[in-house]
Amino acid sequence: LKVINCCVWDPSGEIFELKAELNSDKKEKKKEAVKKVIASMTVGKDVSALFPDVVNCMQTDNLELKKLVYLYLMNYAKSQPDMAIMAVNTFVKDCEDPNPLIRALAVRTMGCIRVDKITEYLCEPLRKCLKDEDPYVRKTAAVCVAKLHDINAQLVEDQGFLDTLKDLISDSNPMVVANAVAALSEIAESHPNSNLLDLNPQTINKLLTALNECTEWGQIFILDCLANYMPCDDRESQSICERVTPRLSHANSAVVLSAVKVLMKFMEMLPKDLDYYGTLLKKLAPPLVTLLSAEAELQYVALRNINLIVQKRPEILKHEMKVFFVKYNDPIYVKLEKLDIMIRLASQANIAQVLAELKEYATEVDVDFVRKAVRAIGRCAIKVEQSAERCVSTLLDLIQTKVNYVVQEAIVVIKDIFRKYPNKYESVIATLCENLDSLDEPEARAAMIWIVGEYAERIDNADELLESFLEGFHDESAQVQLQLLTAIVKLFLKKPTETQELVQQVLSLATQDSDNPDLRDRGYIYWRLLSTDPVAAKEVVLAEKPLISEETDLIEPTLLEELICHIGTLASVYHKPPSAFVEGSRGVQHKRLPARMGAGLGVAPAAMPASLGGAPAVGGGLGDLFDLGGGVGMPTGSYVAPKTVWLLAIKAKGLEISGTFARRGGIIQMDLSLTNKAMSVMTDFAVQFNRNSFGLAPAGPMQVLTPLSPNQTIDVSLPLSMSGPVMKMEPLNNLQVAVKNNIDVFYFSCQYPLSLLFVEDGRFYRQVFLATWKDIPNDSEAQFQIKDIHLNSDVASNKLQGSNIFTIAKRTVEGQDMLYQSIKLTNGIWVLAEMRIQTGNPNYTKTNGFRDCMQKQMYDSTSVVRFSSK
Repeated sequence: LKVINCCVWDPSGEIFELKAELNSDKKEKKKEAVKKVIASMTVGKDVSALFPDVVNCMQTDNLELKKLVYLYLMNYAKSQPDMAIMAVNTFVKDCEDPNPLIRALAVRTMGCIRVDKITEYLCEPLRKCLKDEDPYVRKTAAVCVAKLHDINAQLVEDQGFLDTLKDLISDSNPMVVANAVAALSEIAESHPNSNLLDLNPQTINKLLTALNECTEWGQIFILDCLANYMPCDDRESQSICERVTPRLSHANSAVVLSAVKVLMKFMEMLPKDLDYYGTLLKKLAPPLVTLLSAEAELQYVALRNINLIVQKRPEILKHEMKVFFVKYNDPIYVKLEKLDIMIRLASQANIAQVLAELKEYATEVDVDFVRKAVRAIGRCAIKVEQSAERCVSTLLDLIQTKVNYVVQEAIVVIKDIFRKYPNKYESVIATLCENLDSLDEPEARAAMIWIVGEYAERIDNADELLESFLEGFHDESAQVQLQLLTAIVKLFLKKPTETQELVQQVLSLATQDSDNPDLRDRGYIYWRLLSTDPVAAKEVVLAEKPLISEETDLIEPTLLEELICHIGTLASVYHKPPSAFVEGSRGVQHKRLPARMGAGLGVAPAAMPASLGGAPAVGGGLGDLFDLGGGVGMPTGSYVAPKTVWLLAIKAKGLEISGTFARRGGIIQMDLSLTNKAMSVMTDFAVQFNRNSFGLAPAGPMQVLTPLSPNQTIDVSLPLSMSGPVMKMEPLNNLQVAVKNNIDVFYFSCQYPLSLLFVEDGRFYRQVFLATWKDIPNDSEAQFQIKDIHLNSDVASNKLQGSNIFTIAKRTVEGQDMLYQSIKLTNGIWVLAEMRIQTGNPNYTKTNGFRDCMQKQMYDSTSVVRFSSK
């Protein structure tokens, strides 16, 4: 038996030694001990047992030692909250230290200690630091307010720190201003409706003044804040642009992108015929080009942002094509992004240059890059019609190389070219058929089958070619099987006598031998069409197809506008809105570019609707809801219904209450008129709501600041929140209210317009709208009539948008304008709508259908609303 002696590290011995050193009388020894503690903590060792000994070291004038102790304190305060209270007195003392660095260090550490028990003790030191004479301390305290707000928002509001923070925007020191803006912006993000950053021309002027003097990160905070401002007119927009433009030459790329974001937003408000507009376009190009000279990772971020910019304003970089040409040593992610931007910038003027470059790329060794290059040639053909013939010729040259993956990609893009330019380049089909045997990728095989089926009458042996694919039908991918089924049905309709056996074979394979429901369904549809009405089958299967366009790969306009507002952030790199990837993004607001000056903003109403499940409304019900009958000449601004009497004086001991509802700046308000028809003075007013369908509740007390004398009327505006208890009411929009004063408590009920609940971020993305629309059944519908509406579709759409009813798409079918619209309610319910408007017909039928949707990340439930001509 062998005994092996092992040396095991004993933490208790080391901690004992450190404890002794921490309590040493020698300052140097004490400092070295704290350094050892921090080193152990950094590598993951548990040194929390030394908490009281380390805290005792706070009583020192040595700045370095104090920093180390504070670092330890931040790390362990959460696990030792009772011990952390020991440090409060030192914090208070350090906040009054003559050295501003120590004062700032104390307030910074206070903000980082996330322990509820000690936050209330830190309010007074923080208040002093916010008004400190040294700007370094003030700027540190400003950030501390945001951290404290994250721990205890109510405490910050009660202590008045938010008002102090707003005052710091007028501070003489630019860095204090920048940090105050950063803190307010962060707080505002978690409270979207708080309106903390009340931006006005005077505030904007202060921010622009500070912009020139603060550090680069301070400039970013200020620029991001400016991007949220809505100028009064084009003159103010131009003035801001002129003062922001110098930031484009900054060395920090983040400052440049933030400046570009501000300029891209405010350019929307400048008339295009303005000389300055053209000048600004020219000034935006050089800084964007300069960003491409950085290291690869920064290049990629710049390219992703440039991709958005050229989709919105290609004219900015239309003369800079060469900077996007690929270099041999570019990483693949940079190459692919450059390739995408090249296509977006391609035009008749530079297409020859672009094609020569793409043909060169198609001979590279990187397979993924070569595939993208070949596809890019096809996209050029579709985008620039004049170049189509040259593109087809280039693709044929590439097919002749017989490189397998190049040939397959070329066939895929030639199919798209046939879709774009029918009956123009079919002479190349013979060359394509020669390469049939080399196709082994599903997309290329499906593309070739589509070509054979579409042009079967021009290919003598089309039946043989398709039959060769049919031999291994069950081994093919679903994409190829579906395409083969359709192609053989097309062939049969064109050559019925020769291919009857072939079509029966494929229909049998698709319907009887396949487990794929999509394939079976399509097979049964074709079978029934062919067996019942061959003429109808011909009209359906061989119908003229819509031409494809290059715009299919563009970002949907609404999403693009939102992403432009997020230039320089992760959203602009992912090309997704923050709500798609930010955890807990309920508070994330959807941003939009401003409307161009003179474009005309829509107006929409807020009036009493019928209940959602009720009988059809006639006359003014729906017309009032949307204010469609208001006429074109109505003044702009959100419509507010006139006040009606909700509580009669005879039922409330002389108190008469009239009121209405309004939605202003995203906040729901109850506008009341209180009239005293009694002989005595009324005071001590309060209001309370019963549980209701959407959780409406007063956001604060009813502000009746003076006594209500006999025969006197006082107007009160009561802000409402959606945080109250929920209970379904009948009708759905019924609201039961209790009003108390010094005489008694009185009860009444009223009905609020549902349009009050339509929120500002209710615009569906087009692709999501289409998918959801198709998924909603038609069997749950109720019809409503709207009569005597004399508006065209554009005016109706504008008016509806004023009440947050957003038009997603518009098309004209058989003389009717069809508007597809979306609405989002405050409780997350989505409403999808179809409105049909026929010129000269003032009567409309509205159809409602409702359905629960399971995709909780996107919406809680969805309804479909269809409007059609009566």
